[in-house]
Amino acid sequence: MATNNPTSDVLEKIRQQFDSSPYPRTPLEQSPKDNFNLLYIHNFVTPYYLRNQKVINTQDKIILDAGCGTGYKSLVLAEANPGAKIVGVDISAESIKLAKQRLEYHGFNNTEFYVLPVEDLPQIGYEFDYINCDELLYLFPDIAIALQAMKSVLKADGIIRSNLHSSIQRFNYFRAQKVFTMMGLMDSNPEDLEVEIVIESMKALKDNINLKATTWNSQYEEAEDRKERILMNFLFQGDKGYTITDLFAALRTSELEFINMVNWRKWDLMQLFKEPDNLPAFLAMSLPEISQEEQLQLFELLQPVHRLLDFWCGHPQQQHTFVPISEWTDSEWQRATVYLHPQLKSPQFQEDLFACIREVRPLTISRYLSPPEEVISIDSSIAPCLVPLLEQPQTIISLAKRWQQIRPIDPVTLAPNDEQQIFDVIKQLLLKLEELGYLMLEC
Repeated sequence: MATNNPTSDVLEKIRQQFDSSPYPRTPLEQSPKDNFNLLYIHNFVTPYYLRNQKVINTQDKIILDAGCGTGYKSLVLAEANPGAKIVGVDISAESIKLAKQRLEYHGFNNTEFYVLPVEDLPQIGYEFDYINCDELLYLFPDIAIALQAMKSVLKADGIIRSNLHSSIQRFNYFRAQKVFTMMGLMDSNPEDLEVEIVIESMKALKDNINLKATTWNSQYEEAEDRKERILMNFLFQGDKGYTITDLFAALRTSELEFINMVNWRKWDLMQLFKEPDNLPAFLAMSLPEISQEEQLQLFELLQPVHRLLDFWCGHPQQQHTFVPISEWTDSEWQRATVYLHPQLKSPQFQEDLFACIREVRPLTISRYLSPPEEVISIDSSIAPCLVPLLEQPQTIISLAKRWQQIRPIDPVTLAPNDEQQIFDVIKQLLLKLEELGYLMLEC
């Protein structure tokens, strides 16, 4: 397709790259069922609760996978959102062909796939509850235009998940791409020859040369997927980097509201300090006053460890009417309904929960959803309170009564356990598990 438009030239190169090397190259038979964290991120329930403090049912929701590639994330979305319709679009016809095969192989029939650019989404005729645009947005010449295209087909209370390459964290790879552009390896669609030239060139450098030391490792030479790794890092057509400032500027231009980072706990600015509760006077006074955008910007400048600026956004919402859980009164707590996150309703989790209770050992709940770095465990004495949640939501009162049946007396004094004490114990457990994302609370 000949054109004098530089933007169209880049788009054609991107399409050719993914037609010749469809991405990701995840085996057709590979299932995400046991990847709890991946399912958690792609479950519409997760961001919806973060924004609204409400639990939503995914049945009959319509979910778009924009830039679906070979369909592995489409499969993840189908697994994570039972009863939802999955629609995938991509500019690569070869990728779409593989995506269809993947979903059919795993038994998902409520799907549709289209060879279509994001700008033409209105042609499909759907409005979407959730849009997943993973590893695509940073390839657009103007990310605000792409966000506006997705916004145009997003329902009023819908949510978009997307991401950008970090220009700070990925700086050395952009340097490498510049080197190989100068060598002419990206003049057209990179193939096996260009990949081999990259390998030979990097191997020829001394190990202490900065570019090699900061970007290269043995996997680029030995791994079975080395071609894919090199294409997606060193020879990636159209790849660009952005900052938190760029992200928020694009959201403002698109009139979209930032909800949160996808791995929000790993963007906690206070966790970068040795003693968060004992900061120098200037920081102690100023940090609580800065905006969420400024907090994220400061985190990225201090600790640029995230390759992706991975975020959720949506249409601007009316002022939130719910009371933050940290501000609930006892009356609100007594009316609260407790939900186990859907991704914990798995046979593996149930089996582990029952075993820990019967064998009187702690339940390591972070084995199943582990955004924080630390190990999160629940004492076997209180873990039985989670059992009823496997079947259906419960009130905090019913959970307190269950624990009172299990622990009617204080094991030290042998006196009957006080109802208020029991309520407070259950409340503290729920607060901890809700904050970490394992439970959801509605009042």
